[in-house]
Amino acid sequence: MKRHALIAVLVLTLGSGFIGAAVPQESHDESISKIERKNRAPVSKDLLHVTLPKATETTLSNGLTVLIMENHRLPLISIQYNISAAGPIFEPAGTPGLAGITAQMLREGTKTRTSVQIADDIARLGASISATSGFGSSAAVINASGLSENFDQWFALTNEILLNPSFPADELNRLKQRLKAQLRQQRANPNFLSNEAFSRAVYGNHPAAVVSSTNASIDAITPDLLSKWHQERYTPQNAILGITGDVKASEIVPKLEKMLAAWKKTDLKEVLPPNPKAVAAKRVFLIDRPNSVQTSIAMGNISIDRRDPDYISLSIANHILGGSSAARLFLNLREEKGYTYGVYSSVTAVKYPGPWRAYGDVRTEVTAGAMTEFFREFQRIRDERVPASELEDAKRSQVASFALSLENPTELLGYAIVRKIYGFPADYWDTYPAKIMAVTADDIQRVTRKYLNPENMQIVAVGDVSKIKPVLEKYGPVEVFDTDGKKVGN
Repeated sequence: MKRHALIAVLVLTLGSGFIGAAVPQESHDESISKIERKNRAPVSKDLLHVTLPKATETTLSNGLTVLIMENHRLPLISIQYNISAAGPIFEPAGTPGLAGITAQMLREGTKTRTSVQIADDIARLGASISATSGFGSSAAVINASGLSENFDQWFALTNEILLNPSFPADELNRLKQRLKAQLRQQRANPNFLSNEAFSRAVYGNHPAAVVSSTNASIDAITPDLLSKWHQERYTPQNAILGITGDVKASEIVPKLEKMLAAWKKTDLKEVLPPNPKAVAAKRVFLIDRPNSVQTSIAMGNISIDRRDPDYISLSIANHILGGSSAARLFLNLREEKGYTYGVYSSVTAVKYPGPWRAYGDVRTEVTAGAMTEFFREFQRIRDERVPASELEDAKRSQVASFALSLENPTELLGYAIVRKIYGFPADYWDTYPAKIMAVTADDIQRVTRKYLNPENMQIVAVGDVSKIKPVLEKYGPVEVFDTDGKKVGN
């Protein structure tokens, strides 16, 4: 409960594999991995039955949805504002960073406090207040926490930051300088370069293709532009306020009506951009870093959104293939071959379809071998039924992780917010373990074939192009870029 509430949009790592028309092969319990699994850890065979505490839900007169979860074990309270339609995917063209800078500037001054006074007051109250709006998000999120005994004070300060930011020019200029320094640093980071190129490859014209501001967009940001974005986008009818901790719903709701009376409803509705779709043709994007001793690889394509009925099956497929250091990709490329320190797979599943990807950093001289093993593991999970014991282990691991998360009140609040955002039924999380345990080997094979297609794979590799281009050319048409993102050849 000391930490902030979970962000309302969960981004979970999911599966990797290929779509194909192959006939399912007979299941067997022998893995090609040479890693010995002792299977000595005690594992309960009982199905986890849970009934999560339900949030008290109300809607204020200004349209703000409020979720309250009482927990009186400790004298602490955590809150989260999740403000939809205020995230970067709604930014006007040519202004990448506007939503994120607006969120960052909330704490830098209000109509009655300077940034120093805000920082001093937060420290004096023993509270924590932060605001973020990351690239690819549809929302701005404000988290705050503190003691229940002075809740009225730090919550009032949070609301002042939310509703009355002044966006002082001097603080904005200092932030701009820091952001420009970060831009220079990230251009030297191969993982950033890989993520940037991969996002552009799979998202195309969708706003989520943008993962960073630019010097020009930072220069274009003014206090007036921030104020306009804030006034238009930070609206109560599109927001959720989650509260957990040492509170009583019957007492706090009347307080909220008074404390948030100045936050007026508008006509703004969240209208998402058209959904991105999987790219039809396979392509290879190389980012040249001459003399690099490693190749940063990412590959995949658009898959599903969070509401998709295949979400849980795909999450289990990921756990088996690349979701952890016990997954197939890791055991093969690191433990057996020694190509890398770590290799994984993931998928972003939010309000709009996100990409499946597999990724890892390998030594330059083993780029060819690593690509072979990536594709070998993709082929295996697509063509071979997952052995019963491996599937059972994956499902019980997912259920165990979920069970552990229920000990944290802010996690429970996060689940309540997710359920509200996506319109899941009231018993969604109560039945979540059973849904996991119901996944079959046929489900795993079906979803990996459905969403992972070798014929439209988008591959990104950051490294020494003079050495890796001959290796990658056989995987699709090649385009070469420099570290500034400019195309320099084919």
